[in-house]
Amino acid sequence: MTQKHTTTHLAALGLLAAWLCLGSAPLRAQQVYRIVGPNGQVTFSDQPPPNATGKTSTMDVGSSGPAASGPALPFDLQQVVRKYPVTLYTGPQCGPCGSGRALLTSRGVPFAERTITTAQDADALQHLSGDNSLPLLTIGTQQLKGFSETEWTEYLNAAGYPKTSELPSGYRNPAPQPLVAERKPAAPVANPPAQQTATTPEPGAAPARNTQDNPAGIRF
Repeated sequence: MTQKHTTTHLAALGLLAAWLCLGSAPLRAQQVYRIVGPNGQVTFSDQPPPNATGKTSTMDVGSSGPAASGPALPFDLQQVVRKYPVTLYTGPQCGPCGSGRALLTSRGVPFAERTITTAQDADALQHLSGDNSLPLLTIGTQQLKGFSETEWTEYLNAAGYPKTSELPSGYRNPAPQPLVAERKPAAPVANPPAQQTATTPEPGAAPARNTQDNPAGIRF
């Protein structure tokens, strides 16, 4: 092994160690709101809009782990998933995306998948990672852009994911979901019907008649 290669490898290991130290704190589920104002201007915020008019969308950029179906994960694997949740961002007709998905699946890594298929998804990905390159893999707070089996493997090992699958039989990762799931604005509340108030007839006026007995309102 050459001195240059050894130095590069040691630097990568140093980055892994630093990432693990920084990522040792429990991760909080994060949500980014994509807000389209009445004038069409798009903004991103980590705070929900206060009953704003216009369209609001949300995208998940981190969670305590994917919500999957089937048997529960082994306890040790649950702890890794809770501390370093894995999310894979993919696009249609993306060969490297398929390679990354195959690596995670064959290794038995529980992961959530977010698809980039619309302009809104692309905008959200740009906001999240700084560019639109796919695939994007997040392991906890760490972002890995583009597929590299060696790099992905090193980070999965450093996070503590088993090198061979320990998933129970029947476990299924959640189905892929679009990065931006648009929420329709709440329908406006209809005004309540005006309450009818009783009126006192003027002196000398004819008594009011039951309109049900006289639907045409004919005066006699």
